[in-house]
Amino acid sequence: MAEKSVPERGAAGPLVGLVFVSHSADIAAGLVTLARQMAPTVTLVAAGGTDDGGIGTSFDKIAAGLAEADAGRGVVLLCDLGSAILTAETALDFLDDEARQRARLADAPLVEGGVAAAVAAEIGGDLAAVVAAAESAGGGSAEPEPVEAPAGGVAQPVSRTVILRNRDGLHARPAADFVKLASGFDAEVTVNGKDAHSLLGIMSLGLTRGMSVEISGPDERSRAAVDALADLIETGFGEE
Repeated sequence: MAEKSVPERGAAGPLVGLVFVSHSADIAAGLVTLARQMAPTVTLVAAGGTDDGGIGTSFDKIAAGLAEADAGRGVVLLCDLGSAILTAETALDFLDDEARQRARLADAPLVEGGVAAAVAAEIGGDLAAVVAAAESAGGGSAEPEPVEAPAGGVAQPVSRTVILRNRDGLHARPAADFVKLASGFDAEVTVNGKDAHSLLGIMSLGLTRGMSVEISGPDERSRAAVDALADLIETGFGEE
């Protein structure tokens, strides 16, 4: 059976689940542990290694993982090597039509894509959004769309600059908290030029304690988000 980590279900209902397929049981299980730090309520399933515990992949583990991770909103699979993809595709082919429509194989790196997908699922993203988050791990963030100026005036950017106080910098857990908060606002916001909704983009900044962090938005519609995110950084994310 696939190794499973299943959280309690909250009032908001089920989330998109994830299955991590690796040739190594230890790698798949370790990724579940890592992603759990940022996605505590997502169903994460480790489908690593062969049935007898060796190096390789198992059709039965992947098939069981698909069934266990799908609570109704779908499941996304991420794989490490080419033969893992072939085994995963075979498992998908054996699903019934309804279940197959709710399952996607992401073309993404296992670790980076898995972490990004877990955060997207945690904040309630649908199947397409979780796949897109995973696959964004292979490239840079998109350029922000131009903001239309209000009638009779020019859009005025808003920004705040704060100092990062966390001893260990903006590492994975606080970065995930930051992205979750940003996703609660329907507003375009950047962090030192990176999209505030992109976990990997923010982590790529390498922000450490004492560094300046500029939270910016294109106009007044972003002010509430800018202030909330700047306030979160100033609190130290509860890690001080």
